Amino acid sequence: MTAYPKRLIEVDLPIRRISAHARREKSIRHGHISTLHIWWARRPLAACRAVICAALWPDPADPLCPITFLELARVEMQKWVTHERQAMMSDESRKRFEKARQKPPLFDDAAELRSALLDFIADFANWDNSTVREYLDTSRALTQAAHEALGGAPGTRPLVVDPFAGGGSIPLEALRVGAEAFASDLNPVPVLLNKVVLEYIPRYGQRLADEVRKWGEWIKREAEKDLAEFYPLDEDGAQPAAYLWARTIRCEGPGCGATVPIFTNDVLARRKTGDVRLKISITQSNTIETTVSVGGKQEAKTKTAYRSSVVCPVCDFTTPAENVRGQFNGRHGGNADGHLLAVVTSKPGQTQRSYRQPNSRDKAAFQKACARLEALPKTTEGLSTIPDEPLPYLRSIFNINLLDVNHWCDLFTPRQVLLLTTFTRLVRELHKKDESKELGEALSTCLAIAVNKMADFHSTLCAWINVGEKVGHTFGRQALGIIWDFTEANPFANISGAWSRCTEYIAEFIEANASLRDSGQAVKASATSQPLPDDSAQAFVTDPPYYDAVPYANLSDYFYVWFKRSLRESHRELFMDDLSPKNGEIVQLAERNPIYAFKTREYFESLMMKAMAESRRVLSPSGIGVVVFAHKTTAGWETQLQAMMDANWCITASWPIDTERPGRLRAMGSAALASSVHLVCRPRENPDGAVRTDEIGDWRDVLQELPRRIHEWMPRLAEEGVVGADAIFACLGPALEIFSRYSRVEKASGETVTLKEYLEQVWAAVAKEALALVFKDADTTGFEADARLTAMWLWTLNAGSSSSENPESPDDDGENEEESGSKGGKAKGGFALEYDAARKIAQGLGAHLEDLGSLVEVSGEQARLLPVGERARYLFGKDEGKMVATRKKKEPQLDLFKVLEQSGEGGTTFGEAKVERHGETVLDRIHQSMILFAAGRGEALKRFLVEDGAGRDQRFWRLAQALSALYPCHTEEKRWVDGVLARKKGLGF
Repeated sequence: MTAYPKRLIEVDLPIRRISAHARREKSIRHGHISTLHIWWARRPLAACRAVICAALWPDPADPLCPITFLELARVEMQKWVTHERQAMMSDESRKRFEKARQKPPLFDDAAELRSALLDFIADFANWDNSTVREYLDTSRALTQAAHEALGGAPGTRPLVVDPFAGGGSIPLEALRVGAEAFASDLNPVPVLLNKVVLEYIPRYGQRLADEVRKWGEWIKREAEKDLAEFYPLDEDGAQPAAYLWARTIRCEGPGCGATVPIFTNDVLARRKTGDVRLKISITQSNTIETTVSVGGKQEAKTKTAYRSSVVCPVCDFTTPAENVRGQFNGRHGGNADGHLLAVVTSKPGQTQRSYRQPNSRDKAAFQKACARLEALPKTTEGLSTIPDEPLPYLRSIFNINLLDVNHWCDLFTPRQVLLLTTFTRLVRELHKKDESKELGEALSTCLAIAVNKMADFHSTLCAWINVGEKVGHTFGRQALGIIWDFTEANPFANISGAWSRCTEYIAEFIEANASLRDSGQAVKASATSQPLPDDSAQAFVTDPPYYDAVPYANLSDYFYVWFKRSLRESHRELFMDDLSPKNGEIVQLAERNPIYAFKTREYFESLMMKAMAESRRVLSPSGIGVVVFAHKTTAGWETQLQAMMDANWCITASWPIDTERPGRLRAMGSAALASSVHLVCRPRENPDGAVRTDEIGDWRDVLQELPRRIHEWMPRLAEEGVVGADAIFACLGPALEIFSRYSRVEKASGETVTLKEYLEQVWAAVAKEALALVFKDADTTGFEADARLTAMWLWTLNAGSSSSENPESPDDDGENEEESGSKGGKAKGGFALEYDAARKIAQGLGAHLEDLGSLVEVSGEQARLLPVGERARYLFGKDEGKMVATRKKKEPQLDLFKVLEQSGEGGTTFGEAKVERHGETVLDRIHQSMILFAAGRGEALKRFLVEDGAGRDQRFWRLAQALSALYPCHTEEKRWVDGVLARKKGLGF
């Protein structure tokens, strides 16, 4: 390979500390980029900042590291040894810097200087340090020095390119650390967001924040003049903060026909003094009314919706789900004829909200808003006044269409449409005012973003959150599902989605980033055709889409239709089309809707390869790339890696950094990644930019080097707390470094080795090394295949079983992890893995899933490690391999007791008798012991372990100890195996 100095990220990275800062960032709202505007799967700034620094700065310990960078790095790190700057550091960094002070000359040792730079990066990843002048000055000086030392023209900055810019985390952090940022995206909505971050904030800074507040207040005053009558104050001066609605159907019960409000929860507020609840009452005319009850006992839970079926409170008839949905034909979601359940109010000076029954004034105000909307002109400046663009159905993503919601305006009540239409009009008017002429484009863009930020909290998909008593937002996840009972907020009240809150969040973000001194560039362009010359960038850092994980274009149309109506003057070129571009978007949607039949898996993979090739074209031969990937399926990884290999990239490292909430729903009981793996790569090019195609590797040499690399890497990850699926995928970097350094690898016969074939060897090497870690280097050859597979299976799931450390903040702005689209979880009990991953792990351990039917159940694309309780009949009964249903949690001992009694009929008895049927393997015997403990058969357990000799096998206790460490803490299996281990000493073992 052509020799270039290694970058820090190719050698080391403090991933544990960076991950801690990234996790914490999920609960930070004020001044964070997530408060500018929602974007799906936006990566934490901490991870982006650390990765970009480490990618741009050379490794001081590399023999090819330029002397000029070494000298500057020593000077900068010496500044941090001073007492004043040491006070800014974390304790961990301070100890190492203090140690360096005791060995002058400072940082003369290159390895010591590398450690200092890594400590600086770890501390700089802290959100609290992201705007501190000393950290900014140091990072920018190092970035500039590295760029010039590596051949950049004096006074220029390295160019960091992100062709999938999305929410803008990567370009923002590139600017922050002193690089030049180029952000492109095919979708106009993220282009607009990146223009604010990269162009407007560096250009105008604090002045823009002041103007947003000033003109935001003007818009509020003007809007209140137009809309105040539709949100009238109560007679006692209380202000309605939110209106709680329910969609309705007509009861189909014989002779009934009552109008039934559909709601799923009767609790409006959770309070220590007593919950606030809804109560249903039936009038003499069989009309259903709702009242509010505060405190006191609740005799029965009140709700009418059970999944999608509706029970009538009048006659108890259940209208099935299909009929319920059918009643919405022609009603467009029932947004104009819903049932007003309750009104949430607040008074000045009072922190606690009040709840009351709706009155005639509330209903009259809503009807007046409907009439006003009808009176609006049908078109404005050649565009329909309300967003009547089509909203397509996407199976399991856009299910709201099942309620006859087929246009974007159907997602809102008439009053909400009137509200948003009014604010968009005022933003257009503001752009024409002389006072805002100088800042016109930047100001109108920021205020249009505020309108859309408000729109996220003003739709019929916003639920009322009774914990915290607030309005949820439309995109609690990246989908448009069905919400039966929804909340309509008052934009002028003190509540989520209020106009003042939205503008203030944007102003705070601008202020927090006013220190960005140099502008970047944001353009609308496809990742497969970037408007940059060859070899013009020094770094390529991006987070590409993952198959069908997030349909960005379709989701963003929710905002596109309002941006199009707000920015007719300032950004007409971005919003010329009816909706955001769908052709050319790199996404797999063929299974979601026939209109996207062309968006197949092959379509996605083909375009992704082109995007990777285009990014290599743009990057200089000495440049570096970082691709963030978090797909949990092995097939997804293989495709992404193949795309990079085909595009002539060499993988040089991989680092898993936590980017997701550890306690999120999808992580429970499945192999969902808690981290995103950052694949570090280099272009396989000569210094003149020509692709190297004459380097051929020997298959035998590659296979010989692979286990050594994995053996070096896996303990390194374990030290950083990286385990399970995260560790498995994080090993792909060092493994691929061996394979991808060659243009191709050949066997002795001359046959070319495919990436798929090589990855089979990688999975095997990873599985064997991980198993050695699980058993702490103990000899595992004595364990049967079922024990090895169980240990590896549980270890693979280990990263997804931790409890949440960072609960969502009250002002959660909808930052959601990307999902792989695969089904996971523990719905049936046991522990689920994607089938292909399970097969490869088993294969690497010398086991075969088809031979382990009593331990593993395969269903479709998922494999399930059976819970111990489900194995009871196999372990003790006559019918080998026949499984029983999972026991109910309320009576686990009784069910196991029955299984054992039934087994006794076949000759295996308990109490005074002994267990005659011993498990065939060590794992089987441990599971038998666990079941005996769970059933309270202490004497039988003692005889089984002592007299029958099961406990005399040291493998029994080694495996039991390993399983105790591997079973998730909340499981019965953990409690049972610990119970068996607790008897070890008392039994003389």
